[in-house]
Amino acid sequence: MMTSRNNTRVIDHYLHGGPSFADKLLFEARLAVDPVLKSDFHFQKKTHRLLKMYHREKLREELETLHQELFNDPDKLSFRQRISQLFK
Repeated sequence: MMTSRNNTRVIDHYLHGGPSFADKLLFEARLAVDPVLKSDFHFQKKTHRLLKMYHREKLREELETLHQELFNDPDKLSFRQRISQLFK
C-alpha cells in the first residue's frame, strides 16, 4: 500500500503546525473516519521522529569530533587556555 502524495503533503502540513484552526479540525475529522489516512499519519509521524533522532545523533557525533579536535590538538593550546579563562 502506498501513501498518496496528497496525504503526505497534508500530514506534513499538520505535523509542522501550518494549518489554520478550521483546517486542523477538518484534518482531525478525516483522521477519525479514514483508516488509510490514520495509518499514513501514524507511519509518517514515526518517520519524522526517527529522522529527528538520527539527526540529533549525527550532531552529537560532529560536536564530539570537534571537541576532540579542539581540546586534544597540541596546536590549539592557546585556544584551550582562553576557553579555560572564560570559565574560571
